[in-house]
Amino acid sequence: MQERQINNSIKGKLLSIVVMGMAPLLIVIAYLIISLLNYSKAYESIVSNLTVANDYNVSFKNDINEEIYKEIVGHADLKSQDEEYRIPENMIDTFQSDIAELMASSNENSRIWLQRLSNNLNALREKVLIIENNLENGGKYDENMNALNSDIYIITDLIQDDIQYFIQYQTKDIETLQAELHQRVIFFTIFWSVIVLFIVILALISSFKTVRKITRPLDKLIDATNRIADGDFESKVSIDSDDEIMMLADSVNDMSGKLNLLVETIKEDEKIMRYAELRLLQEQINPHFLYNTLDTIVWLVESNDNERAIEVVMALSKLFRLVLSKGQELIPIKNEKEHIETYLSIQQVRYNDILDYSIDIDKEIYNYEIQKLTLQPLVENSLYHGIKYKRAKGKIEITGRKENNDIILTIKDDGVGMDEETLEKLRKEITRKCKETDAGFGLANVNERIRMHFGEEYGMKIDSVQNVGTTVTVTIPAINFAINGGMDSEK
Repeated sequence: MQERQINNSIKGKLLSIVVMGMAPLLIVIAYLIISLLNYSKAYESIVSNLTVANDYNVSFKNDINEEIYKEIVGHADLKSQDEEYRIPENMIDTFQSDIAELMASSNENSRIWLQRLSNNLNALREKVLIIENNLENGGKYDENMNALNSDIYIITDLIQDDIQYFIQYQTKDIETLQAELHQRVIFFTIFWSVIVLFIVILALISSFKTVRKITRPLDKLIDATNRIADGDFESKVSIDSDDEIMMLADSVNDMSGKLNLLVETIKEDEKIMRYAELRLLQEQINPHFLYNTLDTIVWLVESNDNERAIEVVMALSKLFRLVLSKGQELIPIKNEKEHIETYLSIQQVRYNDILDYSIDIDKEIYNYEIQKLTLQPLVENSLYHGIKYKRAKGKIEITGRKENNDIILTIKDDGVGMDEETLEKLRKEITRKCKETDAGFGLANVNERIRMHFGEEYGMKIDSVQNVGTTVTVTIPAINFAINGGMDSEK
């Protein structure tokens, strides 16, 4: 199945809803905070300016007039003043410094009055310096008093007026700021209420669509998995999306297909096994072999060859005991060797004039496992289809060796053999399922049982040359019977 890629994950969809809802709200909150901070800063600046201006409005005129008067009448020593800030020049310098700071935080109208205030302070400084020079050069009391009354008092009155005008404009600035803030609050409330309402509606619509895109495919998946759980492995679900649910649906479809294939395979294998077991039982209890053996026993008894008759009866008993193998499917190779020895010993009594055999199975492989009745059908095939049609004495040779991790067993006869066409046909027949073939059923049965149990890489191979003979090679894995949990062979 070709895997499709996720282009729009559920996580991304949910995150987009959150962002869609939260981002505008965060923008609104940020804008509100910045606006409040700006208004707060502007309000604090105006209040600070008013505080400074009110301080000078209350005390500056009276204080500086008083200090200048004291200097004129001689109550203050300009050279030994303890409180230096009370010196008129220092008071003027301090005021000028404060005006410079007020200039930086005031609007244009307020700066006009601050500039006039600064000019009047400069004029006041010049008059104060004249009075101080007069005091240093002999007093000039009358001239100084005249300057105080006609110049100083007028300038300080002007300064007082400038301060009051500045305070008036600053008060108007507060009113303007309040009005602007009120208008902005109204605009902000209406505008952002509409925006937030639009965002909420948009978020609800988007959320509803996203939830439907998630829940509807999930409902389909639930329905499909319920059908699969009920045994409908051909059930498929079609999801038209590009998220994780699409991947999940593809996995469910893939799982359903594999389960269906697995179930069909198991059913087919069960049918094959039942059929093979039935045919195998039929082959195990070959009535012709039994009849012929019993006829041989009768013939031996009638010939007064009781000793050989007893040997055949005992061999037949042992043969059936080995065939049954206490119901085991896997037996040691030693047991299988005893089985074919017993089988051939019985057959040799009947076909004494045409049958000879040898068994050379390495004792090293005696304790490795093999499926029962693996060699007997092959030996029987060599006897009935190879040696018997030779119309002369023939020999069957059985060998067994271990090569690397495999067990190699061969059944070789010097019978009539097969031509190439017949050999190729038989090779094809034994690769088919035993229920699908009648020709060479015994060989196909053995080959299929080996491959089903040990794997496709194992099984049998047939080589034959006409009028020379046939060799069947069986390859199985070398698995120790005792380690694999089997039972010891019977003594």
